[in-house]
Amino acid sequence: MGIKDANNMGAAMAGAAQDTLLCHFKDTGRNPSYYDAIFTGDLGHIGKDILVDLMETKGYNIKANYNDCGILIFDKEKQDTHSGGSGCGCSASVFSGYISHMFKEGKYKKILLMPTGALMNSTTSQQGESIPGIAHAVAIEMS
Repeated sequence: MGIKDANNMGAAMAGAAQDTLLCHFKDTGRNPSYYDAIFTGDLGHIGKDILVDLMETKGYNIKANYNDCGILIFDKEKQDTHSGGSGCGCSASVFSGYISHMFKEGKYKKILLMPTGALMNSTTSQQGESIPGIAHAVAIEMS
């Protein structure tokens, strides 16, 4: 994505999330409506909006069933978090709590969980290099 600002992780990771989603939909022949819910973690508010826009440019509307784990955990107004927290931590927490509860209640039968991350260190940031993002998708279905 060419993002160099270490304080803008959501923007840095949104491109990786888009690429993973597009590959998943192409490989499986599915579309966003196949899933009861699609989750990233943690793009935060900014990254979530960017991902929605990026997917729309490729003809996919994910607004109806997409959310971000960091947004679900943190209340940016009450907690002054601005965006969120660790992608793997947010995804694991939301999956083991909220998502598994929704499966048990029968409200979810099919979800796509996509933890996101930024592959950076202090040296690359100080050198002004862009921050590469990564995203892995796990489709979980119950019969």
